[in-house]
Amino acid sequence: MACRPPGSSSYTVVIIPLRTSLYSLDALRFYLWIKRLKDLEKEKDALCSGLEILEKARFWYLQRLEENRVRQDNIEATNVCQESAAEVQSCLLRSRIQRVNGSLGSVMAEPNVTSTSNPSLPDAVADSDLRWHNTVLTREVSDKNRQISMLELEKDALLEQLDELQAH
Repeated sequence: MACRPPGSSSYTVVIIPLRTSLYSLDALRFYLWIKRLKDLEKEKDALCSGLEILEKARFWYLQRLEENRVRQDNIEATNVCQESAAEVQSCLLRSRIQRVNGSLGSVMAEPNVTSTSNPSLPDAVADSDLRWHNTVLTREVSDKNRQISMLELEKDALLEQLDELQAH
């Protein structure tokens, strides 16, 4: 029987002596049964570890949601410089969260089912990279649009000053 001592990551296999030869079909079945039990124990441990990680991730997501709510409530009190730095950090965090969500989705997809709706790992990585680049490019375009708007306002102010100077 496969068993894992508490606090240990190694497994021990206890072999029950068989009355027949070690090379018999019964011995082979018993060995395969023990091996399967050992594999199931390892899978159970991996699933328990994953569940613990998911519980920590859930708590982390809840904290980020609460922080997001607080930032939304205090958005009027922040100035433009702080807001810009916070937006860059938020953009990076958002892209990382999207990657994690995509990875979790691909992990939860049934591994034995092969269909076009479940992308392969390289496709998922490529998709994640494209999402990341899209997020970065969107952020850059937003920054450039903001700069253009500010320059247009400055241009209008300078034209008004020029008109005033020419009128005098």
